[in-house]
Amino acid sequence: MSELAERFPKEKGMRKRALDQALREMLLAEASDWAFIMKTGTTVPYAVRRSREHIYNFTRIYESLMSGGLPREWFLGVEERNNVFRKIDYSCCAP
Repeated sequence: MSELAERFPKEKGMRKRALDQALREMLLAEASDWAFIMKTGTTVPYAVRRSREHIYNFTRIYESLMSGGLPREWFLGVEERNNVFRKIDYSCCAP
């Protein structure tokens, strides 16, 4: 995430939204709940699916930003589904 924030320091519009969403996905992937659920053995398939989903979303956003082409419809769906931390700002990750 710090690599993205450094590479794209002052973005606006859709690219800023994508960078903010990348940060959300990273935080959601790192949520301790998923690991806790897996360790305790409760609803493990759900926790594994959610962990993988957030890692996939982050990776796809990262790769799309690096290549210059973000799949708009896919991204809008991700942004709508995983819309926690609405006021998050990716620039906090800049080194």
